[in-house]
Amino acid sequence: MSSQPQPRILIGRQEIEARLRQLAVEITRDYRDRNPVLLGILKGSFMFMADLIRRLDFPLEVDFIRLSSYGSSVQSSGKVRVVQGLRSSLEGRHVLVVEDIVDTGLSVAFLLGYLRKKKPASVKLCALTDKPSRRRTPVTIDYLGFTVPDKFIVGYGIDWDEKFRNLPDICALEE
Repeated sequence: MSSQPQPRILIGRQEIEARLRQLAVEITRDYRDRNPVLLGILKGSFMFMADLIRRLDFPLEVDFIRLSSYGSSVQSSGKVRVVQGLRSSLEGRHVLVVEDIVDTGLSVAFLLGYLRKKKPASVKLCALTDKPSRRRTPVTIDYLGFTVPDKFIVGYGIDWDEKFRNLPDICALEE
């Protein structure tokens, strides 16, 4: 990848907004009476999670966990580690993981296994984007925003080496 990749809009902010409204309806239907813990995976999920929870009008708690498998590369290293752990007890709780992108599936599969050891009542996954063409391990996405092509995407919280998170649209990086 050249030193100056350029972002090209794949999914615009209006389309993101419309899908957020639909996801909020689905999540409200399933979690209204459960007081779930919404667990955001940092850093990429923060914009998506903030916009999503503003549309949920039922009791919920928020926590964050930070994983790493990329570093400054555009390719996952395949080795996942917890960089910042949980602050909440999840035992007996309904947990909805909020993720920016499911790519190889390695990070999410690692996290779901890690969370199940905490004995929650349930664990489900809400992902803004899915890139199934890159999957290396199976992952079930319970609530999905968008399926994206096999391009490196940025924007709406998703970064490349800490750049482009602030873009309001989901974009593909192109040379």
